[in-house]
Amino acid sequence: MDRHAWNERYEATDLVWTAGPNQTFADEVGGLEPGTALDLAAGEGRNAIWLATQGWTATAVDFSDVALDKARQLAEARDVEIETVVADVTTHVPTAGAYDLVAVIYLHLPADDRRLVHQRAAAAVAPGGTLIVLGHDTTNLTDGHGGPQDAAVLYTPDDVVTDLEGTGLTVTKAERVDRTVSTPDGDRTAIDALVVATR
Repeated sequence: MDRHAWNERYEATDLVWTAGPNQTFADEVGGLEPGTALDLAAGEGRNAIWLATQGWTATAVDFSDVALDKARQLAEARDVEIETVVADVTTHVPTAGAYDLVAVIYLHLPADDRRLVHQRAAAAVAPGGTLIVLGHDTTNLTDGHGGPQDAAVLYTPDDVVTDLEGTGLTVTKAERVDRTVSTPDGDRTAIDALVVATR
């Protein structure tokens, strides 16, 4: 899906995603000391805004200017500030070693693009910092609910671990996690891939 298509999607509704943070992400970040944070492919900024409410200095990067306009409005409504950067994460190069936390949440790309983004994200992690990658697991296509229906853009925890080889990060967690999704037909289970790594 290109920038124009995402802009149309974000323009079509008040919020494409929920206003609150992803709970798995929030659980992982909860014990960290707030510092500088980078949210790549941030969409409407729900995770970056939540980080700001927790005392982080958060930067949200996305190629949809419509989504980031919403993010700024949501941040203002919650009386916090976030920096927004309109950029395509497949070409954007974050400042190396600049962030105490880097998040790549539900970014689904072909393998070569995904690997490049993950390696650049890893390079942006400061000494003592953390990288969190979270997305729809490959098994979600057959055994879970929702998410992209294209196996070529899904990944496993092992795929992410391989992406991070040679980046100098130490993987502290690589696992599949279940997530409950409320639907009109009742709760469903989605399967996510979660990787946490530190420098």
